[in-house]
Amino acid sequence: MTSTREHRRPSSADQDERDRAALARARRGRRSEEERRRTRSSRPTRASALRARPTRKKEIRRRWIALLSVVTIVALGYLLFFSSLLGVKEVSVLGAKTVSAGQLRDVAAVPVGKPMLLVDVDAIRDRVARVPDVATVDVSRSWPNTVEITVTERTAIAFFDSGPGGDGVHLVDGGGVVFKTVTARPAGLPELKLPKVSADDPVTRAVTAVLGVIPPELRKQVTSATAQTPASVQFTLADGKIVRWGDADKTDRKAKVLAALLTQKGKVYDVSAPELPTISS
Repeated sequence: MTSTREHRRPSSADQDERDRAALARARRGRRSEEERRRTRSSRPTRASALRARPTRKKEIRRRWIALLSVVTIVALGYLLFFSSLLGVKEVSVLGAKTVSAGQLRDVAAVPVGKPMLLVDVDAIRDRVARVPDVATVDVSRSWPNTVEITVTERTAIAFFDSGPGGDGVHLVDGGGVVFKTVTARPAGLPELKLPKVSADDPVTRAVTAVLGVIPPELRKQVTSATAQTPASVQFTLADGKIVRWGDADKTDRKAKVLAALLTQKGKVYDVSAPELPTISS
């Protein structure tokens, strides 16, 4: 009896299925291996962990630096605000001519020994500014120990006499400020002949403004000045001639015209309108 064995040959579909299964297993194996490597590389080693930790010496150094920083700040604050080491030791006065530096120091009342940062320079400036002869004042700190007071004094441009029963002869600056009383009429200054002399008076300010802008050689010839309105300033020269100047505008033009007019005979020279000057007797 003959037996026959049939050997079934795998079909191409079965072979493809086996190939796909093998490929999938290989891929899973590669992914697992890659994941294990990534896990191992991301896990810190003992050596790297030790390196990441600050050593005790570094920690101590950091604490000392922080402590020294705090001590430095505290010491600096003490020097600036509480210690006399950076306190006022000198008061320097600049620009004083007619007013003595000692008088200005007394008025300023700068607290010697007080820390420089705590010195109230605004209060010092206000006290010095009340001195009549002072026009402007600036107060500053000059480190490490000096307070500087710089003043600009008022310059008299005219005077007025309060007359019998008055309180004397008063000096007036270019802004119309009455700042000083003297015992006699000052030589070389014109007299203001006004019913009222005050920095708040527009007429006073107009007259002093004109006296401040006219050429110096002309101002030396002026003996008196007056006005009824701010635009009607006039003054008298040493030879008795009267100049009607008007307001403080067109100073250069008026001065040139007046210089030409004064070469001619006359009593009153009107240059208030320099385009149409006149001479009358």
